[in-house]
This record gives sequence, C-alpha cells and structure tokens, in this order.
Amino acid sequence: MGVTNGGKTTLAKNLQKHLPNCSVISQDDFFKPQSEIETDKNGFLQYDVLEALNMEKMMSAISCWMESARRSVVSTDRESAEEIPILIIEGFLLFNYKPLDTIWNRSYFLTIPYEECKRRRSTRVYEPPDSPGYFDGHVWPMYLKHRQEMQDITWEVVYLDGTKSEEDLFLQVYEDLIQELAKQKCKYCANKVEGRGETARKIVHYI
Repeated sequence: MGVTNGGKTTLAKNLQKHLPNCSVISQDDFFKPQSEIETDKNGFLQYDVLEALNMEKMMSAISCWMESARRSVVSTDRESAEEIPILIIEGFLLFNYKPLDTIWNRSYFLTIPYEECKRRRSTRVYEPPDSPGYFDGHVWPMYLKHRQEMQDITWEVVYLDGTKSEEDLFLQVYEDLIQELAKQKCKYCANKVEGRGETARKIVHYI
C-alpha cells in the first residue's frame, strides 16, 4: 500500500515479471462508477475513501485466487519454493479494510514527500480529471488521515522510500521476498512430513 503516485503499480509489475507463478490484484480495478461516488461540500469527488471502492468484489477475487492456488499446490504436489503461488495485492487503501488484516505474509508501504507526490500527480491523467485544488483539498488530507489510522496496525510493515530508483526499490523488495519464500517452503515441507497437508502460499501487501 502507499501514497498516490508512490510507485506501487510499477513495483508490483516488476516483481510479477521476476517472481515465478505470481499474480497481481490491483485495488484501482475496483472503483465504483463515478455516478456512485459522493461529493463533499467543496465539490470534490470522494475517491480516496473505502466507500468509493467495491471491496466486497475485491475480496471475492482474492478468495478465488486463494482457492485456486490451494487446489493447484495440492493437485501437483509441488515441493519447490519457486513454484509456491504468489499473490501481490497493491493499492492505496488496504490496511484500513479489516477483512484483509489476517491474510498478509509481508506488508510494504511506499512513501514520498508532499511536494514530490503533488508533482507526480500533476503529470498523470485521470478520468474524471482532477479538479483545481483537488490534491490539497482531498487527496493529500485523506492520505494523512489513513496514514494516521495505521498506528493501530499490529503486524510488521516495511516502509519503502518511493524517491529511490525503480531498480533499487525492486531489488530491496525482491530480495526480501526470496527470503520469505524460502521460509514458506520450509513450512510447507514440514507440514507435508507431518501429514497435515497444509498449502504453502504467499500474499504480499502494498499500501
């Protein structure tokens, strides 16, 4: 998860290219139609809130992936860590949705300073386009609000500097995930020896 224009999607796609058996689910794909988005007293469309997203549909997509991954591992009897199914979930409002709290293996948060975020946002074209004052009147205040809510998180979050180069960010997360995959394989093999038949899986969270 992370701030708008922090590099979440780019990082997720780069990881998907290099990690075997890897899928990506993007929260941006679950926005409700514009006709269902509320407007505040200043006329700003309220896109940066959970109510603007069809989170039930997103949870359904995640559940379908998890069930498919479970069947795949059981049916093929995979033993290689390289073949453990990996799901990367990237979005800007994931830690704030309680039903997702228990599924993460690794969590990352991309940050960039206000000025850089505003500059990057100004270079993007949105539909509908940002209205004058939208960044300062809605986008950034909502980011700060949601960031404040993260103080209640009980699991480990790795904070990433979004001003680093695309390659540096990729290498930092990739190396971390390779270590996590090795741990997952050990758990999977141990469960198999004990006859528990549990499925190894890997879910990565970007905020």
